[in-house]
Amino acid sequence: MTVPNGPAPGGGSVTPRAQQSGVTPGWLTVVRGTRRVPFSRARVWQALAVLQPYCAVCDVSYVVDGASTKHGTEFVCVPGRLDGQRPPRGAPRGRIVEWEPEHRVATRLELTPEVWVTTIELADAPDEGTDVAITLTHEPLTGGLLQRRRQRKVVRKVAQETVESELAKVADHVHQAERSPDEGADSSA
Repeated sequence: MTVPNGPAPGGGSVTPRAQQSGVTPGWLTVVRGTRRVPFSRARVWQALAVLQPYCAVCDVSYVVDGASTKHGTEFVCVPGRLDGQRPPRGAPRGRIVEWEPEHRVATRLELTPEVWVTTIELADAPDEGTDVAITLTHEPLTGGLLQRRRQRKVVRKVAQETVESELAKVADHVHQAERSPDEGADSSA
């Protein structure tokens, strides 16, 4: 599915499109979108890649295994604020599967019937801004080929809406990351 380029809220442009890199198995759904933002790559990286305990922009809490965010870091994510509570049993678990500081980060989120891999790529733009590309890959873990084909259109729509929504929030994430941690509004991936 290809969506034409168009103006993005708050400036920049969105170029969402399904992208299949190399040979993609038929059961995977891959959606990619891009946006140019007027912030340095370092600022965008800090806002999008470094997991913090709570992201007010997304209203999601992260419990990170370890002291820092890097390749191999495992985490649990839950909607809302945890405020010191333990995540509920069965909360989605994830892992950082790629980590190239200020260039590329990928997370793998494992849910019971599916896996979602989110890849964020950053590149310097000619105007001292940053080109942000988000690729979302969905892999169903249950159901036969017929069921997967029936669900594919819905999954593609959900993935496309998610990519567009995340790109629309990049500026909010950057502004949040620049606030004091005391305000409880830090960055997320």
